[in-house]
Amino acid sequence: MGRSPVALARVCCLLLLVGVAFSKTVKRDVKALNEIKASLGWRVVYAWVGDDPCGDGDLPPWTGVTCSQQGDYRVVTELEVYAVSIVGPFPTAVTNLLDLTRLNLRWNKLQDVIPPEIGELKKLTHLQLSFNNFKGEIPRELANLPELRYLYLHENQFTGKVPPELGNLQFLRHMDVSNNRLTGTIRDLIRNTGDCFPSLRNLYLNNNQLGGGIPEQLSNLTNLEILYLSHNKMSGTIPARLAEIPRLTYLYLDHNSFSGRIPDKFYKHPFLKEMYIEGNQFRPETVPKGSHKVLDVTDTEFLF
Repeated sequence: MGRSPVALARVCCLLLLVGVAFSKTVKRDVKALNEIKASLGWRVVYAWVGDDPCGDGDLPPWTGVTCSQQGDYRVVTELEVYAVSIVGPFPTAVTNLLDLTRLNLRWNKLQDVIPPEIGELKKLTHLQLSFNNFKGEIPRELANLPELRYLYLHENQFTGKVPPELGNLQFLRHMDVSNNRLTGTIRDLIRNTGDCFPSLRNLYLNNNQLGGGIPEQLSNLTNLEILYLSHNKMSGTIPARLAEIPRLTYLYLDHNSFSGRIPDKFYKHPFLKEMYIEGNQFRPETVPKGSHKVLDVTDTEFLF
């Protein structure tokens, strides 16, 4: 008498689980993670037992390491090592984890520059490097990450301009480069023509040293919902075309040197809840919109 379909399905699942249990992690990832392990402080290393980061026999996967099955091998797909006071430069061996989709190193004490090899992580969708001491320019090689959706670089010491090449990232939804020492203008970042930042919803440029005005081509970012420009050195008037962004919900212009009046379109915008304007040189009759809820970093953490 033949086995029932349910019994056969259970056997197949069991065989699959056994195969996963006895499969090995690809050598490239084992080597990379052990190099990282050798360079990290004791707070991380004490929980990283064994040589295989994906687990071996009775040993579980290393804390903060997520692996997935790929054919006959396991590969590292997520690395989250945050808030453990890691000191030193960016661990370059991370860039050898070619199947990585999420990298979270926030709230540490990492310093120096982010190496250009970061552009090798072609499958990366989430990159969280905020609250460290990185310096130098934001690497333009980040534009080589075609799957990137969330980019968190806030609370570092980056200088120079935001690379305009990032506008080529077709799936980028959230970019936070606030609280750095960035210079340049929005015009440097937003191209006049072409499909620039086609998926971007949240743009945080606040608390930097950006100058210039708000160019009309910023209205080409038609999916934008949050635009945070507070605490920069920007000036000029606010273009009416900016109010044509259909789902613009939060607009923070405060603590710059903007002047003139704000077009009526902003006050009639059906989605705009907050428009914060204090600390500028607008005409006396210019009024804000909304209850002035300043978005804190915790408001965006859920996106990661």
